[in-house]
Amino acid sequence: MLLICCLVSLVPLGAGWWAAGELAHPPRRPLQDYHQEFLSQPAAHGVVLRSFTCADGTPSLLCEPEPQGMLGKRGQLIREQLARKNIAPPPPGQVIGNLVLVHGRRGRKEDYLLIAERFCAAGFRCILPDLPAHGDNPATTACYGVKEAGVPGMVLREASLKFGFVPAPAGIMGISMGGAVSLRSVAGNQTPWRAAVFVATFDTLEHVINHQASGHAGHWLGGIWQAVTGWWFERETGMQVSAADSAVLVPSLKCPVLLAHGTADRVIPLECGRRLYEALPAGIEKRWVEIPDAGHDNVLVTDFPIYAEMTEWMLRHVPVPPSSAPR
Repeated sequence: MLLICCLVSLVPLGAGWWAAGELAHPPRRPLQDYHQEFLSQPAAHGVVLRSFTCADGTPSLLCEPEPQGMLGKRGQLIREQLARKNIAPPPPGQVIGNLVLVHGRRGRKEDYLLIAERFCAAGFRCILPDLPAHGDNPATTACYGVKEAGVPGMVLREASLKFGFVPAPAGIMGISMGGAVSLRSVAGNQTPWRAAVFVATFDTLEHVINHQASGHAGHWLGGIWQAVTGWWFERETGMQVSAADSAVLVPSLKCPVLLAHGTADRVIPLECGRRLYEALPAGIEKRWVEIPDAGHDNVLVTDFPIYAEMTEWMLRHVPVPPSSAPR
């Protein structure tokens, strides 16, 4: 019995060590075939691509509307969806604002190319960075927004200087871990963001780890798993899991915020996103969108027109109205 108890206790210890490694140093996602196709034929998607590397080594992509007004199939679709909502984006090829798109855990900047195609068709210039420990970024540790909050503002500023455009007006969009990074950027006023979209993100990283651990191992063993994960994560990153707390920052947000979450998300449960939404200050414009039957990995690829919702939000809030534009 003693041997069995020892073996049982070793399971959450080993699982916690493994989970901490996965959190701090996620396996890097390689380029996919559809990434390669897009990179080789950006004009077929209605965009112009430029790659650049920031001073700190962050690899990034600049994605702009094709100047002659060409549209890819996703660009055509988003404009049709906007027309059905009686929303008129600028003519194809025109730029009316900038968006920084922040990928999630185990993602990379190229994952957002198909998202950028849609936003570019609606008149936005998009900047896509590789977060630390992801894609081609040389940094090796992920800190879930605590140490990456300055990345979105930095890549926007450096892209504007390198390619000669005005960085304002700007909006930000992030999914999952990228939502936590984006939220901290907005809360820290790293850039005067005029609108934000957070998709399938968490209120606290502790809640996510607890949900995963207890779901797989039950309350008692899950508690040991969570504690060991936190201990190893701190050793790997130099920060406590409790530091990755978006909920405490939400009341300080000042720009319009759209929060979207899949109702069938088993990685970051719906209540995590809902708690964030309910903590938003009453004085800002906000919207809560539930994506029916969407899990975590397919939250942006269901039949629900989430891209139309996000694009409408950015079109309403990012561009500066002509009457208030500087003369």
